[in-house]
Amino acid sequence: MDDLKRLVEGKEGPCVSIFMPAHRTDAEQSRIRFKNLCGKAEKMVAAMETDDLDVDEAMKPARRLLEDQDFWQHQSDGLALFMSDQVFETYRLPITFEEVVVVTGRFHIKPLLPFVSSDTRFYILAASQSRVRLFRGTRQTIREMEPEGMPKNLSEALKYDDPEKQLQFHTGTGGSGGKRSAVFHGHGLGADDAKDRILRYFREIDRSLSPVMRNENSPLVLAGVDYLLPIYQETNSYPHLLEQCISGNPDEMGEKELHDKAWDLIEPLIKKAQTDAAARYHDFVGTGKTSKDLKDIIAAAVGGRVAVLFVAKGVQQWGRFDPERGTVEFHRVPEPGAEDLLNLAAVQTLRKGGEVYVVGQEKVPENAAATALFRY
Repeated sequence: MDDLKRLVEGKEGPCVSIFMPAHRTDAEQSRIRFKNLCGKAEKMVAAMETDDLDVDEAMKPARRLLEDQDFWQHQSDGLALFMSDQVFETYRLPITFEEVVVVTGRFHIKPLLPFVSSDTRFYILAASQSRVRLFRGTRQTIREMEPEGMPKNLSEALKYDDPEKQLQFHTGTGGSGGKRSAVFHGHGLGADDAKDRILRYFREIDRSLSPVMRNENSPLVLAGVDYLLPIYQETNSYPHLLEQCISGNPDEMGEKELHDKAWDLIEPLIKKAQTDAAARYHDFVGTGKTSKDLKDIIAAAVGGRVAVLFVAKGVQQWGRFDPERGTVEFHRVPEPGAEDLLNLAAVQTLRKGGEVYVVGQEKVPENAAATALFRY
């Protein structure tokens, strides 16, 4: 989501967005396809006729990528690239994109939304006494995160405790030379003390998560053995911790298994949220709080009035939006400087805190290219 936020923020100068199918086993075919799309992008940048724009300089990062043999040897099913004078980002994702090249004043992010928008994002906390890991996941992806200050395990979390509280000393029976041997017992061997140590460990984990999750509303799935799960729930301060958990020793689960088990819990919630949003839309039809008119939707999105936006996957509506006059014009085909107006609506809705659902057109209320539920 952090990457998406960077992409949707306003940029200066031409923003180049390229989507293409890639080949896991044919690096040269992917490279040639990308080269052809770069040529198309270069012509579109030149056609914008922006003052003081050096087209050759603008395309340099893409040309350097063409020569990166290691990059092309390690592809997934689809490649997305975003390039401006401030940004150069590439994403290799396990889904095939249609070929799309867009050059305008903002990035074309709509094909990425099913992977990174709030309705598909979630977190996994895999915690045991010997290891703790945090993952960020989407429908297709999982990535381990490294929150600052998160302890690696229980021992590390409690390493600064007073040693005298951790060890008790008493003298035993006489040893050689008449000396009495020292006997140390680990503090916390009782059930209450053991739970107290785990509680302190989990509080350290929860504190380390707070900066990461402060502005999040995505669900957090807890993975752990059954007796630890309720102890963590006692310490948790994140309001979107899922009641359902992944039961079992997470140390024995790889990323794929954790992702699959978490998705089994998350997917029903996503479907329900989407269904509930569509039901809310239908409830307000005829009240002035809904629209399927793209001009009205864009004006509302720019003004921060869109609470929920449904956008048809794989559909583009090319045109231009004049922010000063608030006017929209539609084009039948992409022209220099034109953009996908559905992308514009999605970007503006996300920037103003609204929800965006990119779905098949048959799932868009009223079977339109886009529909919106307004806040007021």
